[in-house]
Amino acid sequence: MTLDIGVLARRAGVPEPELRSVLAGVAPTPSLLRSLGPALGMHAVDVFVMAGATVPDDLAPLDAGARKWVPHVVQHAVDLPSEKKSELRHLVRSLPQRKPAQPPPFPQLFDPPAGPPGALLVRMLRYRNLDWMGMARTFHFLTGRYWSASTYGMVGAGRKQLAPDLVADFGTLLGIPVGDLTALTGITPSEEPHTQEPAAADMAELIWDLRRLTTDQVLQTSEAAASMRTT
Repeated sequence: MTLDIGVLARRAGVPEPELRSVLAGVAPTPSLLRSLGPALGMHAVDVFVMAGATVPDDLAPLDAGARKWVPHVVQHAVDLPSEKKSELRHLVRSLPQRKPAQPPPFPQLFDPPAGPPGALLVRMLRYRNLDWMGMARTFHFLTGRYWSASTYGMVGAGRKQLAPDLVADFGTLLGIPVGDLTALTGITPSEEPHTQEPAAADMAELIWDLRRLTTDQVLQTSEAAASMRTT
């Protein structure tokens, strides 16, 4: 994504000199990073990850225990008709915001905050409350391709280079267009990410919504999606 600095500053509602100073190497403030998300058409948490900055608690997943149920929701929901998907997302968004039973141990999981492009993409998925196995299962449900959980671990640690088809899969789940993916990773995906396909876009948004729910609430969502498949 290429934007004129002045245009970006106006979109973000921040002073242009402040933005230019960041591009010159000054560390961005959290408020600036929050403002840049909508201006760039991205989630604010992804901008924090790209900047290698500490992600605020209110942008992190709420409950680490909920992550094991996220792929179950996707498995049940991916083939639902569009009206059922909308109904499920309405349910998720109607659930009250609760506090987890214990503080989530996410800072340890997300270290180091910066690294090669693969580590960046894996970290973005971590902030969607997916661990390595969750990534493997969710990618399989959405794209039909299966990569082992250890593959995501090695990519996240920088021990395995991103392959073009894996980059395309990341784009599908993160909702990032091909041009932006190439700019972010330096790798041209082997195919256009399925960001424009309604089913993939719905699932990417659903996963995003689930990240701020408790384990019980995500389990409730999984059971609701399973029920919708039989009605």
